[in-house]
Parts: sequence; structure tokens; C-alpha cells
Amino acid sequence: MSTPPPSVTREVRLVTEPKGLPGPELAVVAQRLPVPGPGQVVVRNRYFLVFPGLRTLIGGAPEGVPLPTIHVGDALFGPAVGEVVAAGPGSPLRPGDVVTHLLGWREHALVTAADCTVVGDVLPDPAAHLSSGAAYGALTRLAGIRPGDTVLVTGAAGGVGSLAGQVARLLGAGRVIGSTRSPGKAERLRTELGYDSVVVSDVRSPSLAGQLGVAAPEGVDVVLDTVGGQQLTAALEVARHGARFALVGALSGQLSPHRDGGSAPAEIDTFRLVTRGISLRGYNGSDHPDAAEEWVGRFGDWLRAGEITFPHVRIPGIERAPEALQELFEGRHFGTVIVELPPH
Repeated sequence: MSTPPPSVTREVRLVTEPKGLPGPELAVVAQRLPVPGPGQVVVRNRYFLVFPGLRTLIGGAPEGVPLPTIHVGDALFGPAVGEVVAAGPGSPLRPGDVVTHLLGWREHALVTAADCTVVGDVLPDPAAHLSSGAAYGALTRLAGIRPGDTVLVTGAAGGVGSLAGQVARLLGAGRVIGSTRSPGKAERLRTELGYDSVVVSDVRSPSLAGQLGVAAPEGVDVVLDTVGGQQLTAALEVARHGARFALVGALSGQLSPHRDGGSAPAEIDTFRLVTRGISLRGYNGSDHPDAAEEWVGRFGDWLRAGEITFPHVRIPGIERAPEALQELFEGRHFGTVIVELPPH
């Protein structure tokens, strides 16, 4: 039986303009919870996603980003999983339905029913609906992995990267290489997620291109890039003839305290692109709407068969949400970062 919504709920707001990466500028604020109107529902959130794209939205979303900018006084938002606890007139949803929607970062969300997706039992854990399907979409729609390909995943310990290596292997990759900023994470990628080799991209490590040359002496066929910047430049140096680059993120810009999160410049050797027939394509999920549903189905099958894991960390309580975002920017977590709210 679902629990009726309270009259007061809490949400995470941007309370001051950040200077650099957001952190102390976020606060948990109480507010009254409206009664759902026609076609609306109130969802009690159980999980919501902590993701680096918030840096871009808080910094001022650039042209082409299909989400609104977050201004001072606004609540943060993002993917969430929750239970409908009240439904307005004409809503096709009913109390007790479990749904996904985009109004996370609050305990309860007033959402238009049309903006909710009912969660079935295709995934064994509802929180797994907060996994990123970008790696699967990019590898199947853009990169076209061929049996035996050598695949490089930059930012391999993040929410996208920690799934990308596993997906690449399941799609037929012969060798999977990753990059990360932390030696500890590099070890986990090798021992827990089956990466063949992992290079460390911090300032104390040897040249990234040199490390990649050792890890992939015959070059790489596919690159799934979540970082951009110097890592993309280094990846091009080891790309084989006909290599396919699928760009799914720009963490070098989003995690930089010196940028606004809306750009990630990289030095590209266009001569190498031409002479080696290398393709670079950016992946936008809205261009491939069928990929998301396909991902959920295959992800569920792989999870139940024990062929894939969902690396993630659950941060308990909305009070920890601002801290969780700051920790994400600092690279403290491995895999997807989720805030888990108590059931009542």
C-alpha cells in the first residue's frame, strides 16, 4: 500500500552562484507540496542520479543542450525512480505505480503523468534504471564493434565507463583498455570489471600516449570517449586505420574548476584523421530513441545471466546529496552515484 504524500517535502536548491565547481552553494530546503491537478501525479522518490551534466546546467547550458539552465533559487533535477503516491483527475497512473522521471533531487515530485515511464520487472533492481545507456547506444549505433576489436574507454571508472568496457566485451571486443585518474580505480577496473589494461591519467603518471602505446601496441579500433581534452588527443595517437571514435561525454570540461562546464577543447590532428580514415562522431541519445529501450532489455538479460554488473554507490538521505555531487566532481566514487531516500 502506498503512503499518502505529506504537506511539506524537501528539495536540493542552488542557493548562491558557484565560483568553480558547485559544492557549498547547494542547500536542502523545505517547501509545501502541491496537490496534483488534472493529469498530474505526486511521486515519492526512492532514488535519484548524481551526474556530471549538472555542472553544465549550473554553469549555463550552452546551445544545443536540451535541458534548462539551473539558476540561483532553482531546484536541481535529473533522472529519478519513485512511487506514485497521489494522482490527479484524469491521470493514467495510480498510487503504487513505480515510475522513472526527470525530477530528482527532491523527496517528492509533482510530475505530469505523460513525463513518467512505468517501470516493469525487466530489471531486477529498480535503481538500475538510473544506469546510463549511452555506452550501449554509442557502441551499437556509432562504433559498430567487430569481433576481436581493441576498444579504449576513457573515464572508465565513471557511470558510463564502468558499463562501457563490459558492454564492449559482450558485443565482441577482443581487448578492452581503460583510462582513469586513480591507481586504485585502475586496479578495480582490472580485477572487478575485466579490463585487460588500464592507464592512469593523473599528472604524476607517464605520458598518456606513451602508456596507451604500451597497452595497445597494435593500436585501437574503437574509442568510447567520455572525457575529451588531452585524453581524446592521446587516443588519436594510437588509433588504427579505420578507427571509430564515439564521443559520449566531456568530463575534462565539466570537472574543471577553470571552465563553465559547457566546453571541452581538444587538440585534434586532422592530418591523422584523413590519412588513417578515422571517424569521430558524437552520441546524442535523442537521435537514437530506440536505443534506450533496447538497452534496458539487454541490460536486464545480462544482469540476470550474471554476464554484467552495475557498479554503483548509494548515498543515503537527501541531506547527503550536495556532498555527493561534490564528491563526484572530486572523483571519489566508482561507477554510477545514486542518492537513496528512505522508504517513508
